[in-house]
Amino acid sequence: MSDIKLFKLANSGVQELSGTTDTIEKSVQVLFERHLEALLGVRFLATEFVTTNGGRMDTLGLDENGCPVIIEYKRAMNENVINQGLFYLDWLMDHRKDFQWLVMEKLGKAVADSVDWSAPCLICVAGDFNRYDDHAVRQIQRNIRLIKYRRFGEDLLLLDQVTSTSVKKPVALPGTVEVSPSGTRYKTISAVIEELDAGMIDRLEAVRATLCALGDDVQETMLRFYIAFKRIKNFACVEVRPREGRILIFLKIDPVTVQLEPGFSRDVSKIGHYGTGDLEVTLSRPEDLEKALSLIQRSYDGA
Repeated sequence: MSDIKLFKLANSGVQELSGTTDTIEKSVQVLFERHLEALLGVRFLATEFVTTNGGRMDTLGLDENGCPVIIEYKRAMNENVINQGLFYLDWLMDHRKDFQWLVMEKLGKAVADSVDWSAPCLICVAGDFNRYDDHAVRQIQRNIRLIKYRRFGEDLLLLDQVTSTSVKKPVALPGTVEVSPSGTRYKTISAVIEELDAGMIDRLEAVRATLCALGDDVQETMLRFYIAFKRIKNFACVEVRPREGRILIFLKIDPVTVQLEPGFSRDVSKIGHYGTGDLEVTLSRPEDLEKALSLIQRSYDGA
């Protein structure tokens, strides 16, 4: 759908680099699986995973939020990779123990116990998608991302997220809690939002609107304990602390490059917290959001 051109600038002029796609060969799948975390923020679990109904998922992984991810590669223009991926996604939801067993074998019991089933995702990778693919995805109430790739020579790879859709997790009843592997009880983000007063709701909506307005490629996903905002990878994770009157935003910025301000920003690279990002920004007052805009933009630009 999109037409991206890459040019090489030189003193003699401008040269357009011709992009290519591997529509039949398996080289793209192998390339992605070797560098899955760097490219998509997904930890690799398995390739060509065979299902009990005779299917075969191209790539299976776990994203940076702990959610299951199925990746399917479109090798021919007439291949209906979206429907195929949705079929596998339904199978996965019905066979959660099989997936968690795989995670335990690859990443350990602690990671397996913390798998978040609130937002499983299907990623479709292709040399291109058509307008019918885009329309179909927007009509389906599932977490789906269409990513277009193009190779320029041997050492350049371009990724373009042409479409992404997400489903907000239904708001839970007040008081809903989940128990961590250690036995600690936590309220889910859905339950926390349900109990917010009008002032905190307005502040949270202002944060969400600001993050989503950064670009058409922003995807918002409500997870168990926080809200994740991503492009291809997370750039912000939002947690709400109503009793303290605070909203926390975790950004993917190296804290060493920021002049930290007590009570507003701090280094959490060595402190356990929900979501991703080493820089914590605390919004205690409505005006703190404007103060945080430059940091938010910087994290978005780097995602």
